[in-house]
Amino acid sequence: MTNKLAVSFILAFAVLTGARANQTSRDRVTEVVTAIQRSDYEGNRKALKEQYEQLTPFLEDKELASRVRYWRGFDLWRDAINGFNESADAAELERLLMKAVDEFKAALAVDAAFVDAKIGLISSLGYVAYIHREDKTRVQECIAQISPLIKEAKEAAPDNPRLAWVLGPVIWYTPPERGGGLDKVIENYERGLEACAKSKPPSDPLDPSWGKPELLMSLGYAYFTKNPPDLVKAEQHARAAVEIVPYWHYARDIILPQIVAAKNKDKAPTGNGP
Repeated sequence: MTNKLAVSFILAFAVLTGARANQTSRDRVTEVVTAIQRSDYEGNRKALKEQYEQLTPFLEDKELASRVRYWRGFDLWRDAINGFNESADAAELERLLMKAVDEFKAALAVDAAFVDAKIGLISSLGYVAYIHREDKTRVQECIAQISPLIKEAKEAAPDNPRLAWVLGPVIWYTPPERGGGLDKVIENYERGLEACAKSKPPSDPLDPSWGKPELLMSLGYAYFTKNPPDLVKAEQHARAAVEIVPYWHYARDIILPQIVAAKNKDKAPTGNGP
């Protein structure tokens, strides 16, 4: 009887230990993902490089693999976007973006229905096209990959707010006669915000849920660049983004001050007075 109890205890302990180990992996990945998102907003490229490597031990975890690959791709993608804000070397930015492309493709190889991985691919390839905007052949190569991804993402998740965000630049550079232009960009971002209002937080913290702050910031920038600019709406949306993410370096320290400066200049008295 004693031996049977001992065996039962050992088996129970083994099951419990295994469950705890599995939970620890998920908890650790969630912790790193949370840190990646904060580092992105803070513009902390050094931390992003470290956090990318921190996800490496979990690549072979079958349960987490698609999300681990996605967030590694996200990390590289946002490292590159922050690099654009710092006027970093174009070759370095392209290297990061192409590594992000590989990670997003790896996520899709595990989970072919993972729309957010396609969204990351669309944007990463779009930035590569922007880097090579003077090279028509390279641009067309990127567009050839982007176009089917957009079609697939729209069919699978038309109301995904993150899709609306990454489609903004695509619409921006599309001629008005083909459905593009700044007014269409603003309409697209507004639809994205409406989708945010209707969406529920994902049950899995490793599923992407970002999007609303990015849409608000991009709307602020769009209104800022209109001709003439709508500085009231630009400031309203930029401030709303910062209210959600107070530590967002780009929105708080770059875009918002530019909008406020333009607004103050617009209000400044002109001429020599009465």
